[in-house]
Amino acid sequence: MGFIEKDILRQRQEPAPGVLYVVGTPIGNLGDLSPRAKSLLKKVSAIACEDTRHSGQMLKQIGAQATLFSFHEHNTASRLPQLLEILKAGQSLALISDAGLPGISDPGEKLVSAVRDNGHDVICIPGPCAATTALVSSGLPCDRFCFEGFLPSKGKTRKKLLEIIANEPRTTVIYEAPHRLLKLLQELNELCGKNRPLKVARELTKIHEQQIGPTVGEALKYFSEKKPIGECTIVLGGAPAELNIQLSSSKLLAEMKELIKAGASANEAARTLARKTGERKRALYALLHAIDLKDVN
Repeated sequence: MGFIEKDILRQRQEPAPGVLYVVGTPIGNLGDLSPRAKSLLKKVSAIACEDTRHSGQMLKQIGAQATLFSFHEHNTASRLPQLLEILKAGQSLALISDAGLPGISDPGEKLVSAVRDNGHDVICIPGPCAATTALVSSGLPCDRFCFEGFLPSKGKTRKKLLEIIANEPRTTVIYEAPHRLLKLLQELNELCGKNRPLKVARELTKIHEQQIGPTVGEALKYFSEKKPIGECTIVLGGAPAELNIQLSSSKLLAEMKELIKAGASANEAARTLARKTGERKRALYALLHAIDLKDVN
């Protein structure tokens, strides 16, 4: 039996009893739903999804009539036993998210882990993913990259993570809600400088798809004037291998000394000059502390 015949036979046997299928769904364009995914969603016994109303619309369009179960961060603990019982009873179960591949920045990973721990198989039906779609179309290096998903909304954990990201040499992909995008761009502008390569992707695969950039500063300027709409995927270029101080060290030091003499702290002086020059605040702060601060008093 040839490869094609085996593949056809495998598809005919799907879905198998007691198996969880992790199914990738469109991130915008319904045409991106694969034939295999469509076929499977029409045949499984039950479907777990983030929002039954949102997913219900897509499932209705393809003619899927399986029983739907909501599965999100607020009901994970109570829903897991029910979903495991479905598989234990020899039925098939599909897991989908509102958009993209389940398990990425959603509780799907907990279901997959629990299903495997209980001895059931898990099969992924590949599909669209906002992170990789934004990455490969950004023009930024894709050979090595980091995925951070949604960052903590506030606090020391967020600050520390942003500092790590700012110094990461690989391209970094971040998810962000529209109402928090401007804050994130302001933080990246302070930590990375306005000239760090960056693209903000929104409405991916839709008619009004956009990639705003090509730098932190340009994206900040754009969204300061136009309110962000829709979930955003940020692709941030990696930190340069060596600090690139465009102005002479002596001139930078002179300007920071003047700021400190005027009452600014070392941290404030570095931040102010970073905003003015587009250089990284951390680099300027390190440069300032390379001299004896007593000399500026």
